[in-house]
Amino acid sequence: MKALKKKNANPTNHNTIGLCVVLAVFFLNFSSLYSQNEKSQDTVNFIYYPDKIMIRANLSTQSDNYLLNNKKGSNLDLETNNSYKLFLSVDYKFIGFSYGFYPKFFGGNKDEDLKGKSTFSDYNFRFFLGRWLQTVNYSKTKGYYVANMKDFAPDWVEGKDPYLQFPDFKTLQLGMSTSYIFNPKFSLKSITSFTEWQKKSAGSFVPSLIYSYNTIHSKSNDLDGKQKEFDIRLAAGYYYNFIIHKRFYIAPNLSPSLGVKFMKDKSIDSGVETIEKETYFTRNLDGGLKMGYNSDRILFGASLNFSISSYNEDKNNIISNDKIYGLLYFGYRFNAPGFIAKPVEKIDDKIKM
Repeated sequence: MKALKKKNANPTNHNTIGLCVVLAVFFLNFSSLYSQNEKSQDTVNFIYYPDKIMIRANLSTQSDNYLLNNKKGSNLDLETNNSYKLFLSVDYKFIGFSYGFYPKFFGGNKDEDLKGKSTFSDYNFRFFLGRWLQTVNYSKTKGYYVANMKDFAPDWVEGKDPYLQFPDFKTLQLGMSTSYIFNPKFSLKSITSFTEWQKKSAGSFVPSLIYSYNTIHSKSNDLDGKQKEFDIRLAAGYYYNFIIHKRFYIAPNLSPSLGVKFMKDKSIDSGVETIEKETYFTRNLDGGLKMGYNSDRILFGASLNFSISSYNEDKNNIISNDKIYGLLYFGYRFNAPGFIAKPVEKIDDKIKM
């Protein structure tokens, strides 16, 4: 399993283009429907929503793909049976949580008789502690099929013959990041958790320490393989939020990073166990462009994101993973009930002391 890597994504993804079209329709038809009608705390640089809970739905075109590189034969292109990911988020004051899954009602897990069943779950916690941001993420994906069946069976007919399936192929990831916002006049919350709103255009340098532990487990016939990876990297991110006519925003961001990957590959083939350990230096470039509309109650928008990562497997081979995906979101703020507001407010007061 040593040569297992994420598949390069196609930048002309039709789902991403579709999200951009939907965004345009949103702005043309709904931008004038909502206005400020709720009292909120107001300062020179920010509008705060201290008593509001933000709930948000995020629809993403980000896919899960892996490529098994076989130097002696055809590559194995593994994909999950889904088209979209749906993330449901709740944010209040300094704390936030989101849950992600494959939504069947948006076309996920179609043709299970041909491609098999895929499952995905993602849990993300985020904590804003002053100008510090701490995130914790856990995700699990299971169930892949061979997308390039023509490379192995020339007589295979798409839409009629079943794909070769790996229902026990699964990936697990536990990741964390610690970030610091240098500019006190810039609000990262205004483009992430939306628990406050920035009034004037501003940007900030936001360095991050990112660390994650990943496992990839593959089991089929006489082969049982497990690959473990520990990644740590330092990112030099920069975010900017352009405020347009008080309620609209455009927020680009760019974050280059360097890091180290520690990899351990263990496989059992016909009863013979093999263990390999490697260390690699990694290079990453993440970024995107987010735009949207905000009122005291309603907000919506979209973003286009990209991620480029690579490392030298040896002197002759570079392993790379490039992807681009879109995201459409819609959110609503409402008054926090007392049983939630009181304990969170006590914690928030202690943090500010």
